[in-house]
Amino acid sequence: MIKIIIERRIMPGLEEEYEEAAREAMRFSLGARGFVGGETLVERGRSDRRLMIVKWRDLNAWNEWYTSEERARVMQRILPLLTEDETIRVYEPSY
Repeated sequence: MIKIIIERRIMPGLEEEYEEAAREAMRFSLGARGFVGGETLVERGRSDRRLMIVKWRDLNAWNEWYTSEERARVMQRILPLLTEDETIRVYEPSY
């Protein structure tokens, strides 16, 4: 199993619109092959910053979702609400 850490910074005043778009994105990912689960956190005292931690079965499943038409479609709604490009990091268990 791998975990994907996604950091996003939202334009001030667009937090509610972002939350709606992010919920839609999560609904689509729920049906994606290899999706295990995830959570979204708001940085304390910084309502414009979000951290998403999502679990995927493996890197292939994540890459399939990341390059999918479904993700591209939901990201068209999210990207205009961000002040900068999202940061994505992949973590795997250390053995």
